[in-house]
Amino acid sequence: MSLRQMEYLVAVVEEASFTHAAELLGVTQSALSHQIKALEREVGGALLERLPRGVRLTPMGRAFLPHAEFAVRSARQARRAARAAAGAAGGELHIATLHAFAIGVLPEVLARWRRGHGQVCLVVHEYATGEELRERMERGVADVAVGHRPKAWQGPVVSLGEEELVVVVEPDDPLAKQESVRLAELADRDWVRCALEPMVEGRRFLDLACEQAGFTPRTGAHTEHTSTAVRLAAAGAGVLIAPAHVAAGYDCAVLPLDPPWRRELTAFSRVELTGAAASFVGLLDRRWWGRTGKGRPAAHEGEGGGRPAG
Repeated sequence: MSLRQMEYLVAVVEEASFTHAAELLGVTQSALSHQIKALEREVGGALLERLPRGVRLTPMGRAFLPHAEFAVRSARQARRAARAAAGAAGGELHIATLHAFAIGVLPEVLARWRRGHGQVCLVVHEYATGEELRERMERGVADVAVGHRPKAWQGPVVSLGEEELVVVVEPDDPLAKQESVRLAELADRDWVRCALEPMVEGRRFLDLACEQAGFTPRTGAHTEHTSTAVRLAAAGAGVLIAPAHVAAGYDCAVLPLDPPWRRELTAFSRVELTGAAASFVGLLDRRWWGRTGKGRPAAHEGEGGGRPAG
């Protein structure tokens, strides 16, 4: 089987249409169909079920697709890395990350890196959860990921520092006068909850932590994204626990938790970091330490699910 045949299969699945995939690839629909049928003959069975409107994977296709995606994206990544390392026009650096980092830590670093690599295009892939980020990186969606330490990751992992979780309230809240706050002090408050809260063994970490502190958090507002949750907390809809770098820049009061809650931040990849990817991680490392002023944490296994430090 050829890489081109696998690329055609991936395109058909992503577009859910032979017609749209053929247009995307710049080939005729008959040529595309011929290559898919040749691939199916080689693997020994149908990979796609042709429907009146669109297509869907057969059981054999579902088993085959992740490997095809890995091969296709690895080839694309190799081409991108070569062009980016040479500073060639058209080179790309693909960064995968969580939504909270895309709006918090990364924009300043991305802009600065781009100024020094004018011929290389940055492509940012944002995901809602650490599990989704890891799954997409395993399939080769990007050159490097920025997120919490992935458990038992087989490729290189660079520890960048610690992300601190803080309590966010409106500026006039009585809590704003305090230097820090204990979780138990928030037992009678309404909470702003976010769909992107970390999970631990199938449960939201905030629920577990509040349970240990002797109360159940009372939801006052619920939203999909961290940035919206910060705005709601700043407007007085309830208290919120969020990464400090996300809350920065909003008109709100931010209080450290006592004891502090921290999560390790890492950059990770499937292959050795070289060229454009290595220079980006190096810049991110320097910028992160400059922002936090914290010492490098000890490397450890685990997802970094927002547990209290210390």
